[in-house]
Amino acid sequence: MTNLPRITTFGWVPEFARGLVRDLRARWAFEEVGQAYEVDLIRDAKTDEHKAHQPFGQVPFYHDDEMEIFESGAIVLRIAERWGRGQAGKLLPDDAAGRMHAIQWMLAALNSVEPPLVGLIINDRFEADKPWAEERRPVARAYLETRLRDLVARLGDKNWLEGEGFTIGDLMMVTVLRPLRIPRVLDDFPTLAAYVARGEARPAFQKALADHLAVFEQPVAA
Repeated sequence: MTNLPRITTFGWVPEFARGLVRDLRARWAFEEVGQAYEVDLIRDAKTDEHKAHQPFGQVPFYHDDEMEIFESGAIVLRIAERWGRGQAGKLLPDDAAGRMHAIQWMLAALNSVEPPLVGLIINDRFEADKPWAEERRPVARAYLETRLRDLVARLGDKNWLEGEGFTIGDLMMVTVLRPLRIPRVLDDFPTLAAYVARGEARPAFQKALADHLAVFEQPVAA
């Protein structure tokens, strides 16, 4: 056993979810700060053993030599706090205001943008056969689009949410927005599509995504 930080995530997911599982957020943060890490793979997140660490039966779960935590936002913040602060352009600004602005955008991604996005995806993918799905879709999409228009207005012509510096707020927002390619919502928001593309072009993201996808190329253990 090494002293490297570790994340626990799935060793297999359906094809449509590959590239979207939330361990990608932690992997990307590790790559941005240049910190090596290890991965434990599980098949079932609903076991008593896993729920002792992640009470909602989800992934990822994280632990290092000081603590263990769950929730992707908390994990990314931990990585940035421990290995990113003090490094120019490494996820968290040094000044108090810049740090809090980065954190506020991370929370906005998770609390203001992701819930209506997930609502639309659930309607379109997992409940499409329900009698209410067709009627509910325009309402769900309109609610999401209101949030996206607000985000476009704030982003404007900046590269990142707070200007030229990429932070944990951008990391989280990009990963939250990426699934919108599935219902093709981003086609109607070119500013956000370009923003997501900038995030995905970062070498740290490319490495994190490659490592995430490589898991699913391995034989699945019985």
